[in-house]
Amino acid sequence: MGRQRKRVVAGEAVPLLRKDDKPPAFHRKDKKKKVDIGKVFINISIGLCIFSLAWFFYALHMRSSLAKRVVTPHPSPRVLDANSSSAAVSANRFWGSYRPQVYFGMKTRSSRSIVAGMMWMRQFADMDVNLRHTCEQGDRLQGYGWLMHDGITFGVQEIRDSDFTLTTEFVKRMGGDHGGDWTWRVTAKQHSSAPQAPVLSLMFYTAADTQGSLEAHLEDGKRLASVTGFSKELGNFKITFRKPVTGELSTAKYATYNYLQTVSPGLEKLTDIVKQSLNRRFIYSPPSGEKRHYIAVDTYQPPHQPKPADPRKESDFVVHQVTVQMPFQIEVLFESGSFHRRPNQLVGSVMTQELERRKAEFDSKFEKTFGLEGKGFSQSQVKFGKAALSNMLGGMGYFYGESVVQSVYNEYPLLYPEGALFTAVPSRSFFPRGFLWDEGFHQLLLSKWDPQVTREAVAHWIDLMNMEGWIPREQILGDEARSKVPAEFVVQRNENANPPTLFLALQELIEQLSSKAEEPASRPTLPFLRRLFPRLKTWFDWYNTTQTGPLPNSYRWRGRDKDTNLFLNPKTLTSGLDDYPRASHPSADERHVDLHCWMALSSGIMASIARLLGEPHHDYELTHQVLSDNDLLSDLHWSDQLGAFSDFGNHTQAVSLQQEKVYVPPGQPRHQFPVARLVRSVRRAPKLQYVNALGYVSLFPFLLHILTPDSPKLEHVFRDMRDSNKLWTPYGLRSLSRADPLYMKRNTEHDAPYWRGPIWININYLAVRALHHYSNAEGPHREKAAALYQELRTNIINNVYRQYAETGYVWEQYNDGTGRGQGSHPFTGWSALTVLMMAEQY
Repeated sequence: MGRQRKRVVAGEAVPLLRKDDKPPAFHRKDKKKKVDIGKVFINISIGLCIFSLAWFFYALHMRSSLAKRVVTPHPSPRVLDANSSSAAVSANRFWGSYRPQVYFGMKTRSSRSIVAGMMWMRQFADMDVNLRHTCEQGDRLQGYGWLMHDGITFGVQEIRDSDFTLTTEFVKRMGGDHGGDWTWRVTAKQHSSAPQAPVLSLMFYTAADTQGSLEAHLEDGKRLASVTGFSKELGNFKITFRKPVTGELSTAKYATYNYLQTVSPGLEKLTDIVKQSLNRRFIYSPPSGEKRHYIAVDTYQPPHQPKPADPRKESDFVVHQVTVQMPFQIEVLFESGSFHRRPNQLVGSVMTQELERRKAEFDSKFEKTFGLEGKGFSQSQVKFGKAALSNMLGGMGYFYGESVVQSVYNEYPLLYPEGALFTAVPSRSFFPRGFLWDEGFHQLLLSKWDPQVTREAVAHWIDLMNMEGWIPREQILGDEARSKVPAEFVVQRNENANPPTLFLALQELIEQLSSKAEEPASRPTLPFLRRLFPRLKTWFDWYNTTQTGPLPNSYRWRGRDKDTNLFLNPKTLTSGLDDYPRASHPSADERHVDLHCWMALSSGIMASIARLLGEPHHDYELTHQVLSDNDLLSDLHWSDQLGAFSDFGNHTQAVSLQQEKVYVPPGQPRHQFPVARLVRSVRRAPKLQYVNALGYVSLFPFLLHILTPDSPKLEHVFRDMRDSNKLWTPYGLRSLSRADPLYMKRNTEHDAPYWRGPIWININYLAVRALHHYSNAEGPHREKAAALYQELRTNIINNVYRQYAETGYVWEQYNDGTGRGQGSHPFTGWSALTVLMMAEQY
């Protein structure tokens, strides 16, 4: 039993301890001190305030840090050196037709290039001013595009206007330190049906872009004979405008001349400046013919603007106009000041000889590369194949500028750091800029022709990556590019992806490396991959972390339209398939089968690249094995009801667009109330289920070779593909089954069906490629794949060629009922993959 401690009272003597007594362990007052609740509360309040302030400033710092991430470049060394596109490093590719948005123009691969271009205008026409400059579908030309273009040294283009044809040709000659010389030749011929020879004004111009200077030199006080200039990238140079002739050796024709020398605030303003300078006071007076007033450039007065003046630096702009009756031919010569040992001028018969030599080399290389003549195609079909390839090469653009980007941490959009992009474009008229998922398809064709183009294009795209691993999916660089884009599409958001099709191009480069390792064209691929790999890892990781789905190993596209009131089915622009039917009510519960397959493909190619470079590859291989597991794929995406692969999400099919009801009080005028819109009506509540939309998305496990050759699911895929009530047409596979409720349905009152029936060549190419793959793999479906391959390939080639022959264009998409081309044109982006199907190169 423990001893009791005696209480010590103040003033008492403390008794002495006996021998057997132990000293107390501690001294404690039994009387408790009174707690001051107020002080405790104050102390707690002060502590909370300090903590809150610290947390506030920490959160502010973190938000500021996160807000900056979207515009912070990736820290690893760039794939391309800063001067990789310069004349000193890449002289033969320095000058080029890198202005795909204009009918005929050239520039250098530099950030602020001197540019050259051509406009034209029919005189004495019904329309006062029918100026042609930038590629516009509204110009209603009978056809235009490159017939031959090797991507480096020369090009031949044909432009068919209403009653005449312009043939534009250029040839480059290397020499000096600034990319050498080039010559243009423009030949104009009237159509046989024209009642009289048209009189045409050609306007050749050159313009500086914030740096460099131009000086006009007149002959006889009125004809602009030449322009001399200087810029940092070009040094001194001279552009000579030769007089028109009726043929190569003929004497000069009667012509009248005008010129304009002014300044421009930006390249996107050139057309407007020329239009605003036009005057009808000039007289066209040929030796044998009546005198008539014609329209020509005169003087330019900037229009009065109530808005603040354009803050950009104004740059020199010089226009040479020649007005002449057809037929005629004109040459324009650019000569570099550093080309001192020029053997002769690249004009007249010298140019003709050089042009013929380049054409012969092109023809030889085209047949060696694609072998179309050897496969029995006709001369007109081979000519079509050359035009499709040439249009993609002639559609390569070099862009420089800043993207406009935004993340969830930014209240307002920000400007991305300035950067360059060397890329092909889908359409010179409608999409003359870079699109991430289009570019992978473009490079499948171009890598066969010139692997260096593919390496440089892929490197430019990957070098635009930010520290997170995100690449803006639509590249709108520079004022000239931005002027062609509706405002709602300008801002790029960093949660939004795009199919990583660049891996398809990398896969092709790897295959070339393994089969043609000793060929000069393939040797740079390994060092290129080594420089690319650090950024490629971050890019793959970004997809694998930001686009994950609700279940392990599932994936979901971010960036679906959130306004479910106006859209019949909210679009998924990020998937590339825009209005293809997904879950009717976007949610975090969605699983997208196409993205799953893209990640399976990408992880396998990442493993291949890592193995080639001696880098760790086991994680990529494991990811590829898991995502390619056909049982997992079926668990996540196979719909027994549809008998096909499908997306999963919060969905109902009971939706329609209906006219909204606008209440107008009695006696009130109707025009004072909003116009009734088409809005979505949901007749049955959505639930988590498979979307069951049969179409391109359903085919992705087959398209990207994820299904094993012995998979029983292939039987279902082939049956649906060949069913004319579902996907099969005589012109290619339609994008959405005819049996689907949303087949050819408008998405809003303004949005016509886009991926809801029409035939798209990129997906049909993947289908033909996959059939070729399965027809060469051991398995029970081999014979069926081979038969479908022959039939589908033939249908696509015949229809795309027939439409080109009839209309003069390769088209964005093709009508699934008639095969007619529709959408934007010319569309020699991925529709040019028809050439690879003709060549049977996959």
